[in-house]
Amino acid sequence: MSQSQSQSKSQSQSQSEDEGKSIDVAYIRSMIREYPDFPQRGVLFRDIGPLLKSSKAMRYIADVFYEYFEDEGVTLIAGIESRGFIVAALLASRFNTGMVMIRKQGKLPGKTRRMEYTIEYGRAVMELQEGIIDAKDRVLVADDLIATGGTAIAAAKLIESIGASVAGFAFIVELSALRGRELLKNYKVHSLVVY
Repeated sequence: MSQSQSQSKSQSQSQSEDEGKSIDVAYIRSMIREYPDFPQRGVLFRDIGPLLKSSKAMRYIADVFYEYFEDEGVTLIAGIESRGFIVAALLASRFNTGMVMIRKQGKLPGKTRRMEYTIEYGRAVMELQEGIIDAKDRVLVADDLIATGGTAIAAAKLIESIGASVAGFAFIVELSALRGRELLKNYKVHSLVVY
């Protein structure tokens, strides 16, 4: 079997797995895998990897976020490193906008704007390339998950330091026990699956 035949067969199998299934939040939740004690003991890791395999699930995610934020005047999507890049690219396609990457320190070329923030075990720095966001932009920030909210609020401050405004936050998963949403109380926030 040639490589193209193998790829076509794999795509057909993936598409047939989606056929006939009703896609809703319960279905999205059922596709998220849980890995106890990863990446360290005591942490329950929620893996969105299986969602990425399903074209129907991806369309559903894009459509739900589009419907929620369509009246916010979104002109740009910002993805937070690294799984947020996937969500941001998906949403940029649905909103017919571009996307930008908010990355860890030292990962972007050229002149950058930086924001230091607190994480569970210390401090971290995120960066955005200078000139990539205009002051007139309305930016929807996307990530796979919100936990404590420190990274998300730092992304908002970074975007606002340019003079742009944050249209809202789109998360696939929210860990509500960690109360990250409270840091974002001044923003429109939508999480698809809340634990």
